[in-house]
Amino acid sequence: MPDRFFLDTNIFLYSFDHYAPAKSLRAVELIKMALKTRKGFISYQVVQEFFNVALQRFPRRMKVEDAEHYFSTTFRPLLGIHSSSALYMEAIHLQGRYRVSWYDALILAAAIEAECHVLMTEDLQHGQRFGDLRIENPFLTPAS
Repeated sequence: MPDRFFLDTNIFLYSFDHYAPAKSLRAVELIKMALKTRKGFISYQVVQEFFNVALQRFPRRMKVEDAEHYFSTTFRPLLGIHSSSALYMEAIHLQGRYRVSWYDALILAAAIEAECHVLMTEDLQHGQRFGDLRIENPFLTPAS
């Protein structure tokens, strides 16, 4: 994957999902690639959504010490987009133009601000384009 790419929250959640081993393996591969190539990005929204689930709703809740370590080793190196007025304005425009949910619009705005060419998510339609940004569902088989 030569271009910059954005990882949605579900990638990180699946990396801990022992009930979906194929998705878990693929998610771990993507996270490792993002860290190794330094071409993967996330926003604060991804961090917030992940920890909301990991600390409260995982079958085995993540311990505070583990959350601190995960933030330092995984999220901090990928965290390229911070909340800003410009981000919110872009999300408002995207939400209105494409009729996506507010939270999807925030993710799209962050991926666009990070100048990513691909947004890895299963929450939007595979192959859909938002300007130069293409949606890719990394969990689809190559034949899909």
